[in-house]
Amino acid sequence: MQDVATKAARFIAAHAEEAITLGDVADHVGYSPFHLARSFERTLGQPPGRFLAAHRFQRAKRLLLDTDDRIGDICCAIGFSSQGTFTRRFTAEVGVSPGDFRRLPDRLADAPPRSVAVPGAAPAGGTVAGSAAIGPAARAALGGPAAVYVGLFARRVPGGVPVSGALLDDAGGFRLTGVPPGTYWLMSTAFAAGACPSAHLVPPWNVVGGSPEPVRVAAGSFEHREIELGVVPPWSAPVLVALPPLASPMAQDRRRQLAAAGLPSGSPVHAGSPGSRQ
Repeated sequence: MQDVATKAARFIAAHAEEAITLGDVADHVGYSPFHLARSFERTLGQPPGRFLAAHRFQRAKRLLLDTDDRIGDICCAIGFSSQGTFTRRFTAEVGVSPGDFRRLPDRLADAPPRSVAVPGAAPAGGTVAGSAAIGPAARAALGGPAAVYVGLFARRVPGGVPVSGALLDDAGGFRLTGVPPGTYWLMSTAFAAGACPSAHLVPPWNVVGGSPEPVRVAAGSFEHREIELGVVPPWSAPVLVALPPLASPMAQDRRRQLAAAGLPSGSPVHAGSPGSRQ
């Protein structure tokens, strides 16, 4: 069944710019749509429709950064008929709205990401610690020092803003604190440290790693995990989350302001938040 899911994923990635349906994918792999959907989600952690949308959102990210096309035109170009639906789903998956995402390269050029650990919303919650090692092939792809992000997400396939996260130095050690009780997936990704902001937002490859099993956190608990990052095939689900702005000085200033006001700091940091430039 894993081979069937992989074959389906390859087909979806290759035809993501076309108006394909689950029936088209099922015909390609010789399975019924029902059985394909079950096998696909069990193997890859998300339904085929969500996998298709991820590749389309990745294309939208490129169009937002590489063109001056209107957001409505980009919405239509990737197969959405409603700009409102596109904006809502893009924001949920990436963590910022399409308009804010388009402005991020300029803002990150002025305020580059720096090492930080962002705690979760539960001061008496659990801790997840460990290290993220970059494998030889991934190290070669990055071509030098790396910016390594680690985050806990509620879903196996990350989206939005992590429950707790960190930007690490090249040593790779992490300690995520204040994690609310629950079940999470630990994800890590790396970018070439010296790359331009646009390459951090839409990297030319996916260097990722994560825990093969969910991490269960209780109040005051301590969990240890070791992660190895590798280069995944181009058909794999892209990392949609806009991680660099979460580690930028403007985001850190915003969190300090929220903490001083006694408000939670785990909310998304938008490009127009206090502490950022308009």
